[in-house]
Amino acid sequence: MIPDKKNILITGALGQLGSEFRQLVASFPAYHFIFNDRDELDITNEKAVENFFAANNIQICVNCAAYTAVDKAEQEKEIAEKINATATGYLAKACKKNDSVFIHISTDYVFNGSANQPYRPEDKTDPVNYYGVTKLSGEEKATEAHPGTIIIRTSWVYSSFGNNFVKTMVRLMNERDSIGVVADQKGTPTYAADLAAVIMHIIKTENFVPGIYHYTNGGETTWHGFAKEIADQIQTDCIVNPLATDQFPTPAKRPAYSVMDKEKIINTFHISIPEWQDSLRACLAKI
Repeated sequence: MIPDKKNILITGALGQLGSEFRQLVASFPAYHFIFNDRDELDITNEKAVENFFAANNIQICVNCAAYTAVDKAEQEKEIAEKINATATGYLAKACKKNDSVFIHISTDYVFNGSANQPYRPEDKTDPVNYYGVTKLSGEEKATEAHPGTIIIRTSWVYSSFGNNFVKTMVRLMNERDSIGVVADQKGTPTYAADLAAVIMHIIKTENFVPGIYHYTNGGETTWHGFAKEIADQIQTDCIVNPLATDQFPTPAKRPAYSVMDKEKIINTFHISIPEWQDSLRACLAKI
């Protein structure tokens, strides 16, 4: 352990957001990053979490771990609940006990999608699928165990790491002459690198104002609009056709509208947010 550095635990370290944090290590020499995935620490084991915090003097925990298979969650309810809700509660409890900062990543799927203007953090939650139910439960368990928790809801996350919509679209556009993409669900893409940078800004400025915040990139689009922009930026001839949600049935229902209002995070932490098209360009340059 490095005594003069603050220890930051990043859970879900092999995921998109966790992978983006790894890229930032060299830029933040004042911190000692501890990257953990389920092989190193089982966050669903309360005793293991307690012992890990005590042994490693964790001062800040960013919980990027999540069960994100939205459709599979409809069947694998127990495991989704364990990872998204129960484990979140354990991490929050350990942070409270050790006087550590807890930053937890949540989702737009806590809303039902019936709104017609961007969701604010204080708006009524009403998830329409089991994944959303477990993520909302995680938020509740976190704030209950540690009232100082910072919750950041995000949406449509992609990165140059892992599996995601952007990488899938690039692959399909290179393989096919045409594809169909849902055009009646509206939201905002989020580049995981931007989200990681904002979290590190909060940590560096030590402006730990608890509460629920919304973070995505700027602007709004549909999945079809997102795909069209990808096609334009990679200059493919692949035709992107619009589909209705009911033409593409899935086990879990998706919210039709999940644009989020980011005013609170901008004003509280004094950040600026890049437009989604610009962040997409930055990510595609890496891919």
